[in-house]
Amino acid sequence: MIDQAQSLGDHNPHPQTPLLQGFQMNLRFIDWLWNIRGSVPLPPGQSGDEAFARLDPLLQQPGTSCERSGETLVFTKKDQAAQDRMSIFDAGALQIEQGADGAVLRYRLYSRALLFCLLAPLLFIAFGQMIVGIGVLEGPPTEAELKAEKAKQEAKEKKVQTLNPIDQFLGAPAPEKPKKDEKDKAKDKAKDKKHSPTAAYVFAAIFAVLFVAGRILEDWLIRKRLRQALHDS
Repeated sequence: MIDQAQSLGDHNPHPQTPLLQGFQMNLRFIDWLWNIRGSVPLPPGQSGDEAFARLDPLLQQPGTSCERSGETLVFTKKDQAAQDRMSIFDAGALQIEQGADGAVLRYRLYSRALLFCLLAPLLFIAFGQMIVGIGVLEGPPTEAELKAEKAKQEAKEKKVQTLNPIDQFLGAPAPEKPKKDEKDKAKDKAKDKKHSPTAAYVFAAIFAVLFVAGRILEDWLIRKRLRQALHDS
Protein backbone atom coordinates (compact mmCIF):
# COMPACT_ATOMS: atom_id res chain seq x y z
CA MET A 1 0.00 0.00 0.00
CA ILE A 2 1.48 3.34 -1.03
CA ASP A 3 1.51 5.88 1.78
CA GLN A 4 -1.85 4.66 3.04
CA ALA A 5 -1.09 5.60 6.65
CA GLN A 6 0.41 8.98 5.83
CA SER A 7 -1.43 12.27 5.85
CA LEU A 8 -1.94 14.18 2.67
CA GLY A 9 1.17 16.17 3.44
CA ASP A 10 3.30 13.06 2.70
CA HIS A 11 5.03 13.25 6.09
CA ASN A 12 7.17 10.24 6.84
CA PRO A 13 8.69 9.91 10.34
CA HIS A 14 11.10 7.15 9.31
CA PRO A 15 14.51 7.98 7.82
CA GLN A 16 14.91 7.05 4.17
CA THR A 17 17.89 6.51 1.94
CA PRO A 18 18.37 8.83 -1.07
CA LEU A 19 17.61 5.87 -3.37
CA LEU A 20 14.26 5.20 -1.68
CA GLN A 21 13.39 8.89 -1.66
CA GLY A 22 14.16 9.12 -5.37
CA PHE A 23 12.01 6.06 -6.09
CA GLN A 24 9.03 7.50 -4.18
CA MET A 25 9.46 10.84 -5.91
CA ASN A 26 9.38 9.16 -9.33
CA LEU A 27 6.40 7.05 -8.28
CA ARG A 28 4.37 10.18 -7.49
CA PHE A 29 4.44 11.10 -11.17
CA ILE A 30 2.41 7.99 -12.05
CA ASP A 31 0.54 6.99 -8.87
CA TRP A 32 -2.26 9.41 -9.75
CA LEU A 33 -3.41 6.70 -12.14
CA TRP A 34 -4.64 4.49 -9.29
CA ASN A 35 -4.86 7.15 -6.55
CA ILE A 36 -7.73 9.61 -6.78
CA ARG A 37 -7.02 13.03 -5.29
CA GLY A 38 -9.23 16.07 -5.00
CA SER A 39 -10.83 18.58 -2.69
CA VAL A 40 -14.33 19.65 -1.72
CA PRO A 41 -15.05 22.99 0.00
CA LEU A 42 -16.86 22.82 3.32
CA PRO A 43 -20.02 24.88 3.85
CA PRO A 44 -19.38 28.17 5.67
CA GLY A 45 -19.19 27.70 9.42
CA GLN A 46 -18.93 23.92 9.30
CA SER A 47 -16.37 22.56 11.79
CA GLY A 48 -14.10 19.60 11.30
CA ASP A 49 -16.04 17.51 13.81
CA GLU A 50 -19.30 18.20 12.00
CA ALA A 51 -17.74 17.46 8.62
CA PHE A 52 -16.41 14.06 9.74
CA ALA A 53 -19.75 13.31 11.41
CA ARG A 54 -21.47 13.88 8.08
CA LEU A 55 -18.95 11.60 6.35
CA ASP A 56 -19.41 8.89 8.96
CA PRO A 57 -22.19 6.99 7.06
CA LEU A 58 -19.84 6.62 4.08
CA LEU A 59 -17.03 5.24 6.23
CA GLN A 60 -18.83 3.15 8.84
CA GLN A 61 -19.24 0.11 6.62
CA PRO A 62 -18.43 -3.58 7.18
CA GLY A 63 -14.74 -4.24 6.62
CA THR A 64 -13.75 -0.57 7.04
CA SER A 65 -11.48 0.61 9.84
CA CYS A 66 -10.86 4.31 10.51
CA GLU A 67 -8.34 6.24 12.57
CA ARG A 68 -8.65 9.96 13.16
CA SER A 69 -5.89 12.28 14.33
CA GLY A 70 -6.93 15.92 14.61
CA GLU A 71 -8.17 17.09 11.23
CA THR A 72 -6.95 13.97 9.40
CA LEU A 73 -8.79 10.68 9.02
CA VAL A 74 -7.18 7.55 7.57
CA PHE A 75 -9.21 4.49 6.61
CA THR A 76 -8.54 1.03 5.23
CA LYS A 77 -10.96 -1.51 3.77
CA LYS A 78 -10.83 -5.29 3.69
CA ASP A 79 -13.41 -7.60 2.11
CA GLN A 80 -15.70 -4.65 1.56
CA ALA A 81 -19.28 -5.39 0.59
CA ALA A 82 -20.64 -4.57 -2.86
CA GLN A 83 -23.24 -2.29 -1.22
CA ASP A 84 -20.44 -0.07 0.09
CA ARG A 85 -20.53 3.11 -2.00
CA MET A 86 -16.76 3.39 -1.58
CA SER A 87 -16.03 -0.30 -2.14
CA ILE A 88 -13.68 0.36 -5.05
CA PHE A 89 -11.21 2.05 -2.68
CA ASP A 90 -8.97 -0.01 -0.41
CA ALA A 91 -7.49 2.83 1.62
CA GLY A 92 -7.43 6.58 1.79
CA ALA A 93 -6.88 9.74 3.77
CA LEU A 94 -9.22 12.69 4.35
CA GLN A 95 -7.86 15.96 5.69
CA ILE A 96 -9.50 19.28 6.47
CA GLU A 97 -7.41 22.36 5.75
CA GLN A 98 -8.11 26.01 6.34
CA GLY A 99 -7.67 28.10 3.22
CA ALA A 100 -8.14 31.71 2.27
CA ASP A 101 -11.66 30.97 1.00
CA GLY A 102 -12.61 28.76 3.96
CA ALA A 103 -12.18 25.17 5.06
CA VAL A 104 -11.53 22.51 2.42
CA LEU A 105 -11.70 18.73 2.60
CA ARG A 106 -8.81 17.18 0.70
CA TYR A 107 -8.80 13.48 -0.06
CA ARG A 108 -6.50 10.85 -1.47
CA LEU A 109 -7.98 7.42 -2.19
CA TYR A 110 -6.14 4.28 -3.26
CA SER A 111 -7.86 1.72 -5.53
CA ARG A 112 -6.46 -1.75 -6.14
CA ALA A 113 -9.09 -2.36 -8.82
CA LEU A 114 -7.87 0.62 -10.85
CA LEU A 115 -4.29 -0.58 -10.48
CA PHE A 116 -5.29 -4.04 -11.74
CA CYS A 117 -7.10 -2.57 -14.76
CA LEU A 118 -4.01 -0.47 -15.45
CA LEU A 119 -1.59 -3.42 -15.36
CA ALA A 120 -3.83 -5.96 -17.12
CA PRO A 121 -3.39 -4.43 -20.64
CA LEU A 122 0.38 -4.52 -20.22
CA LEU A 123 0.18 -8.18 -19.21
CA PHE A 124 -1.97 -9.16 -22.20
CA ILE A 125 0.26 -7.20 -24.59
CA ALA A 126 3.21 -9.13 -23.19
CA PHE A 127 1.31 -12.38 -23.82
CA GLY A 128 0.62 -11.28 -27.39
CA GLN A 129 4.25 -10.51 -28.03
CA MET A 130 5.24 -13.85 -26.52
CA ILE A 131 2.85 -15.65 -28.90
CA VAL A 132 4.37 -13.78 -31.84
CA GLY A 133 7.84 -14.70 -30.63
CA ILE A 134 6.92 -18.38 -30.37
CA GLY A 135 5.65 -18.32 -33.95
CA VAL A 136 8.90 -16.73 -35.13
CA LEU A 137 11.02 -19.28 -33.25
CA GLU A 138 9.10 -22.22 -34.69
CA GLY A 139 9.61 -20.88 -38.21
CA PRO A 140 8.08 -22.36 -41.38
CA PRO A 141 7.36 -26.12 -41.52
CA THR A 142 10.23 -28.37 -42.62
CA GLU A 143 10.20 -30.44 -45.81
CA ALA A 144 9.55 -33.61 -43.83
CA GLU A 145 6.55 -32.04 -42.13
CA LEU A 146 5.19 -30.86 -45.47
CA LYS A 147 5.53 -34.35 -46.95
CA ALA A 148 3.82 -35.91 -43.93
CA GLU A 149 0.98 -33.41 -44.13
CA LYS A 150 0.60 -34.02 -47.87
CA ALA A 151 0.48 -37.79 -47.39
CA LYS A 152 -2.11 -37.39 -44.67
CA GLN A 153 -4.24 -35.18 -46.89
CA GLU A 154 -4.01 -37.61 -49.83
CA ALA A 155 -5.09 -40.45 -47.55
CA LYS A 156 -8.16 -38.48 -46.53
CA GLU A 157 -9.02 -37.76 -50.16
CA LYS A 158 -8.87 -41.48 -51.06
CA LYS A 159 -11.55 -42.33 -48.53
CA VAL A 160 -14.85 -42.78 -50.25
CA GLN A 161 -17.45 -40.47 -48.76
CA THR A 162 -20.66 -42.43 -48.37
CA LEU A 163 -24.10 -41.65 -46.98
CA ASN A 164 -25.79 -43.53 -44.22
CA PRO A 165 -28.55 -45.95 -45.32
CA ILE A 166 -31.38 -43.61 -44.38
CA ASP A 167 -30.00 -40.76 -46.50
CA GLN A 168 -29.43 -43.17 -49.39
CA PHE A 169 -33.02 -44.44 -49.14
CA LEU A 170 -34.32 -40.85 -49.21
CA GLY A 171 -32.26 -40.13 -52.29
CA ALA A 172 -29.99 -37.52 -50.78
CA PRO A 173 -27.06 -36.55 -53.01
CA ALA A 174 -23.59 -37.69 -52.06
CA PRO A 175 -21.48 -35.04 -50.30
CA GLU A 176 -19.11 -33.16 -52.50
CA LYS A 177 -15.44 -33.31 -51.87
CA PRO A 178 -14.06 -30.01 -50.66
CA LYS A 179 -12.16 -28.11 -53.24
CA LYS A 180 -8.41 -28.05 -52.88
CA ASP A 181 -8.13 -24.31 -52.64
CA GLU A 182 -10.80 -24.23 -49.91
CA LYS A 183 -8.90 -26.86 -47.94
CA ASP A 184 -5.68 -24.92 -48.32
CA LYS A 185 -7.42 -21.75 -47.10
CA ALA A 186 -8.84 -23.57 -44.08
CA LYS A 187 -5.44 -25.05 -43.34
CA ASP A 188 -3.71 -21.68 -43.56
CA LYS A 189 -6.41 -20.09 -41.42
CA ALA A 190 -5.98 -22.73 -38.73
CA LYS A 191 -2.22 -22.31 -38.83
CA ASP A 192 -2.47 -18.54 -38.51
CA LYS A 193 -4.96 -18.87 -35.66
CA LYS A 194 -2.61 -21.17 -33.77
CA HIS A 195 -0.09 -18.38 -33.18
CA SER A 196 -2.38 -15.36 -33.42
CA PRO A 197 -1.99 -12.68 -30.72
CA THR A 198 -5.39 -11.18 -31.59
CA ALA A 199 -7.17 -12.51 -28.49
CA ALA A 200 -4.49 -11.08 -26.19
CA TYR A 201 -4.71 -7.67 -27.85
CA VAL A 202 -8.52 -7.71 -27.62
CA PHE A 203 -8.37 -8.35 -23.86
CA ALA A 204 -5.73 -5.63 -23.51
CA ALA A 205 -8.04 -3.16 -25.25
CA ILE A 206 -11.00 -4.20 -23.06
CA PHE A 207 -9.08 -3.62 -19.82
CA ALA A 208 -7.68 -0.35 -21.13
CA VAL A 209 -11.21 0.90 -21.81
CA LEU A 210 -12.33 -0.31 -18.36
CA PHE A 211 -9.46 1.57 -16.72
CA VAL A 212 -10.08 4.86 -18.53
CA ALA A 213 -13.83 4.71 -17.97
CA GLY A 214 -13.43 3.64 -14.33
CA ARG A 215 -10.81 6.28 -13.56
CA ILE A 216 -12.98 9.10 -14.92
CA LEU A 217 -16.23 7.78 -13.44
CA GLU A 218 -14.90 7.07 -9.95
CA ASP A 219 -13.23 10.48 -9.76
CA TRP A 220 -16.56 12.13 -10.57
CA LEU A 221 -18.61 9.86 -8.28
CA ILE A 222 -16.47 10.27 -5.15
CA ARG A 223 -16.39 14.05 -5.55
CA LYS A 224 -20.18 14.07 -5.91
CA ARG A 225 -20.74 11.81 -2.88
CA LEU A 226 -18.44 13.77 -0.62
CA ARG A 227 -20.05 17.05 -1.66
CA GLN A 228 -23.53 15.66 -1.04
CA ALA A 229 -22.52 14.30 2.38
CA LEU A 230 -21.04 17.64 3.45
CA HIS A 231 -23.66 20.00 2.01
CA ASP A 232 -26.98 18.15 2.15
CA SER A 233 -29.03 19.05 5.18
